[in-house]
This record gives sequence, structure tokens and C-alpha cells, in this order.
Amino acid sequence: MTGKATRYLCLARHGEASSEESGLTENGRRQAVLLGRRLRDLPLTAVHHGPLPRAEQTARLIGDQLENVPLHASEVAGDYVPHVPDRDDLPVESADFFLGFLAGATEEEREHGPALARRALDMFTGPVDGEQDRYELVVTHNFLIAWLVRDAMHAPPWRWLGLNHCNAALTVIRYPPGRPASVLATNDMRHLPTELRWTGFPPEVRV
Repeated sequence: MTGKATRYLCLARHGEASSEESGLTENGRRQAVLLGRRLRDLPLTAVHHGPLPRAEQTARLIGDQLENVPLHASEVAGDYVPHVPDRDDLPVESADFFLGFLAGATEEEREHGPALARRALDMFTGPVDGEQDRYELVVTHNFLIAWLVRDAMHAPPWRWLGLNHCNAALTVIRYPPGRPASVLATNDMRHLPTELRWTGFPPEVRV
């Protein structure tokens, strides 16, 4: 009978993107390289990344700092809306704000995003088969990181809203056999110098 081992899921938002989001800025490239250097000592088995240029470029720059860690492009690690709540699911005081934020989502996004989000849970969460602990990195976008953190905390589906992550910040979730998931780190930027922290956040919420 095959045993189970612990999964360590590392999540990183892509580096700072250019204004047209066609790729990374110089700061974004520096962020990616520094994140890769931080991850050198982890026994990563794979780097998964979304298909958009800002995620792919970030993953490749991280991969350049690692030794023999394969990169895998996946739409499951892409940029999509994972869940659109009904008004009744939301707190009264924030329902208008969140529904206004989601108003621009197309019907295709509302249908396709949740299906990808379910696949992400199947692909990236939970203990792994075998006796060896597994370390994986997913280079993705803010929405998916928020979705996976919400799931690890057993929060309601709508609670991905309002969870934000900086460019090239690191979040780590541990999935041990027989126990609940635990969030070991979230939005951790200690590998970045001060001038490269908090990009992707509006100035009023930087601390």
C-alpha cells in the first residue's frame, strides 16, 4: 500500500509587469532573480507557471537560479476569476464593493474560471503519494494565490476576495497527511530590498 507524504506548495505572484502587461519591468526581472536565489536551497521538484508572459518570464528567471528544476506551463496556473459569489454569500457591508469589482467578468470567465479553480485544487493541494515530501513552486497571479490560501484556511469560497499578494512575494502552504493544511508564510518579501517590496499594491495599503 502506497503511503502519503507532505506537500510543500510555494506560491509566488509574477514580478512587476509593464503597464500593458506584455512582460516584466526591470524591477520585475530583479524581483524574479532574487526570489529564485532565495529558493535555491529548497529541493524543488517542479516550477509550474501560467501561460501569460509576465508569469512565464518570472518562472524562467527563477528557473535560471535553480539547478535542474523543470518548468511546466499550465492554464490551471493562469489568471482567472476562481469564484463569483451571489450577493447573499457576502457580508452586507462589503457586498456592493466586491460585486462591483467582479462586474467586469464576462460570462465565459464566470463559467471557465471556477472549472480551472477546481482543477487547481486537484493539481496543487493535499498530501502526495509516496514516502518522499514534495516541494513545488507555482508562479501565478494574485487571484489563484488567494483562492488556494482561502482553501487552506477552510474559509468560504467568496473569501478569496480581499486577499492580495505583492509581486514576487512568497506564500508557502504545507499539506501533511492526516492533518489540516497550514499556511507557513504569506506575502513574504524578505528576499527583496526595500525598493522592490510592495509593488502591485496601492500606496495606502503598504506597510
